Amino acid sequence: MTQRKGEKTTISIQEHMAIDVCPGPIQPIKQISDYFPRYPRGLPPTAPPALSRTGSLRSTSTSQKSEGPATDPKQDEDDLDQAFGATALVASKKEEEPDVEGYDSDDSTTLGTLDFSLLYDQENNALHCTINKAKGLKPMDHNGLSDPYVKLHLLPGASKANKLRTKTLRNTLNPVWSETLTYYGITDEDMVRKTLRISVCDEDKFRHNEFIGETRIPLKKLKPNQTKNFSNCLEKQLPIDKTDDKSLEERGRIMISLKYSSQKCGLVVGIIRCAHLAAMDANGFSDPYVKTYLKPDENKKSKHKTAVKKKTLNPEFNEEFFYEIKYADLSKKTLEVTVWDYDIGKSNDFIGGLSLGINANGERLKHWFDCLKNKDKKIERWHTLTNELPGSGYND
Repeated sequence: MTQRKGEKTTISIQEHMAIDVCPGPIQPIKQISDYFPRYPRGLPPTAPPALSRTGSLRSTSTSQKSEGPATDPKQDEDDLDQAFGATALVASKKEEEPDVEGYDSDDSTTLGTLDFSLLYDQENNALHCTINKAKGLKPMDHNGLSDPYVKLHLLPGASKANKLRTKTLRNTLNPVWSETLTYYGITDEDMVRKTLRISVCDEDKFRHNEFIGETRIPLKKLKPNQTKNFSNCLEKQLPIDKTDDKSLEERGRIMISLKYSSQKCGLVVGIIRCAHLAAMDANGFSDPYVKTYLKPDENKKSKHKTAVKKKTLNPEFNEEFFYEIKYADLSKKTLEVTVWDYDIGKSNDFIGGLSLGINANGERLKHWFDCLKNKDKKIERWHTLTNELPGSGYND
C-alpha cells in the first residue's frame, strides 16, 4: 500500500490492537473441540489432510484428485473416521494421566507406617496391643518434626471409656514406643463384630492435638492365643458411619458370676471386677460402686450394693449377693446391674448398666440360660456396660 505525500497515516482499530497487544504473530487459542474433532461425512474439498490406513497423508483437494488416480469417497470417509477416532483416543488417554510434577500427593505413603502386634488371650478375655514403632511420620510442627502418640478405640461403640493411649515421644518422625496396651473383658462375640482403630496423633501443648493417620483391624482376623504382627501404612481419617452403628455408647466392662445354689435354694450373684469404666470426675477417674436388683421386685427388697472404690476406672470388688428364690421362678426374673460414681454433696452419676434374663440377648441371654442349665456351678462372664439405664424408672 502506497501513501501519498501529505496524507495522514491511518491505522484501523484491528491493526492498532494487534500492534499494542500482540506484537508477534497471533496464535489461535485452542479450544476443547480441538482435542476431540468431529467432522461430518462428506467433507468439503478444502478440509485438512487426514491420515490414511498406511499412515501416509491423503489430500482431499480437487487439484490433487484431478492429478492423481480417482479414489473411493467411502474409503476417504473410513480413513478420516479411523484417523480422528485414534486421535481422540490418544488425547483422552493423555488427559487421564495425572501431572506428576503438579500432583499434590497426600496418600498413605506420606503419612508414615506403623509396626504393631495383636494377641487375643481367650482364656483371660484380654486383647494385648503392642505398639512397636512408626517410620516416616508426616511432620506436623514448625520445626519439621512431630510429638507423636498412639491411641486405640474399639468400633462400633467408640467412647472415652474404651480409649487407650501410649506415652508421647517428643521431636521425632520415627518414634519407638515398645508399649503394650491391654483391653480386658473382650469376649468371643467382640472378636467377631469389633474393629480395632489405631490412630497416630501429634500432641500440642497450646492447641488441639492434630491427627496424623490411622489404620483399622477387624478383630475377626485374629486367631485365639496367636500373636499377629502388622506393618501398615497410615491412612487419612475415615468417617465413622453412625447410621450403621446401632449400638449404644459403651461405658466399660464388668465381670459377673452367676450360680443357683440347690442347697440354699437361691441365686448367688458375684460382682467380681470392672474394666475401662467411663471417667466421671474432673480428675479423670471415678469412685465406682455396683448395685443389683432382681426384678420384678414388688417389695423392693432385692437391692444390693458393693463398697465404693476410690479414684479408679478398673475396680476389683469380689463381692457376692444372695437372692432367695425358687428355681422355677428364675425364668420369670431379670437381674439388673448398674454401676455408679459416688459423689459427696450431690447426686451420684450413672456410669453404665445391663440386664440379664429371658428378655436379654446375645452374651447376656446366654449367661442367664447357662446358669439355669447348670445348677450349683459358678459361671463367670464379661459384659459390656452401656449408657442405657436398665428399668429407667428409678434413680440412685
